[in-house]
Amino acid sequence: MAIPISISKFTPLTFLYLLLFSSYPLPTSSLNITDLLSSYPDLSDFTSLIITTAVAADLSGRSSLTLLAVPNAYLRSASTDLLPSSTKLADVLRYHVLLEYFSFSDLRRIPPTGKLVTTLFQTTGRAAANSGSVNITFESSSAAVTFHSPTSNATLLSLIKTLPYNISILTLNSLLTPYNLDLMASETRPPPGLNITKALIDGHNFNVAAAMLIASGVVSEFEADEGGAGITLFVPIDAAFADLPPSVKFQSLPADEKAVVLRFHVLHSYYPLGSLKSIVNPIYPTLATEQNGAGRFTVNISRLNESVAIDTGIVQASVTQTVLDQNPVAIFGVSKVLLPREFFGRDPIEADKPSGGGGGVMTSAQPPYSYSALSPGNSPGSPSHLSAPPGLELRSAALVEAVGVLRILLGWCIALLYQLL
Repeated sequence: MAIPISISKFTPLTFLYLLLFSSYPLPTSSLNITDLLSSYPDLSDFTSLIITTAVAADLSGRSSLTLLAVPNAYLRSASTDLLPSSTKLADVLRYHVLLEYFSFSDLRRIPPTGKLVTTLFQTTGRAAANSGSVNITFESSSAAVTFHSPTSNATLLSLIKTLPYNISILTLNSLLTPYNLDLMASETRPPPGLNITKALIDGHNFNVAAAMLIASGVVSEFEADEGGAGITLFVPIDAAFADLPPSVKFQSLPADEKAVVLRFHVLHSYYPLGSLKSIVNPIYPTLATEQNGAGRFTVNISRLNESVAIDTGIVQASVTQTVLDQNPVAIFGVSKVLLPREFFGRDPIEADKPSGGGGGVMTSAQPPYSYSALSPGNSPGSPSHLSAPPGLELRSAALVEAVGVLRILLGWCIALLYQLL
């Protein structure tokens, strides 16, 4: 015998509300690493260590991390010379926090030469030169992922937890030890006034940019802006300057305009990598915007695969590495020199000069790249039309259209069901 099922006539309306509001993102809670680790009894010793050394507190305000945890059995077999000094142990644990999110597929895409990744230890100011970084390698023949420090190696055991683009928790078969760990160093954080050029020189791949910052004098401006909201620098790697097309006369720019281009590489707020990957408004003013007026010298920032893309309307660069992430300063290496449209577009405009500044005005420039893909509405005079990374807008439009069609069909089905009932 058939059993009648009664469906409230308010059901279609309920469905409609759910359909309408399903497109809005749910709020996300702050990261609590101890809660995440509490589900894994085999990591209880490691969890206890990051709590007692206050490393867990360091992680509470961060995102886009990869935690390299060591199971109890491997941790208990580690050399006991790590344990007497709490300062030393805390920095060893910070060395197990990568300031970049890695999924298993990300690890499998690491090139044979490896990938150097900045750790939380690098942000303390106690890491000599680049010793606060871990080198990750992937061996395709054995599918083994290995984490290297100058004094130790560890092999990936498993990926136990991932919250996409926020945190990934991996387990290793051994502790990693940073090189030349200073046992006498103070646990206190370094005072404000980070030496930006020293951080770039220690990065070993930013000598051209460091020299230009010193010669132009703008580095003192950047360091003065470290207070308050902080700053974020996108620094081209040395190869980016060598790869500039001959038509780009960057080194021939007058001193004041070259300084504007350098300011164009800086945001007047502190943005760690996780924040850049989850931005809502992609158009960002730069320090050059503050000097030359709203709507000018802005950049378009968006997520691109597992990295971040910075689009100027002429070139699109990607973040290649985290050089330093120490609130209130974030420094990222980028693959290309960021060329502002105001100087290198079809109709370059005169930038406002600082008071007392000299130098000539760029009155003409040849576009360094093809502009056939730029529509008239995307001209340098309309900063609100800064483009997203190539193909992203088309994919987004297609997705929106498909979702719209599905919602119309679902609406008709609900209406029909309502009439039948």
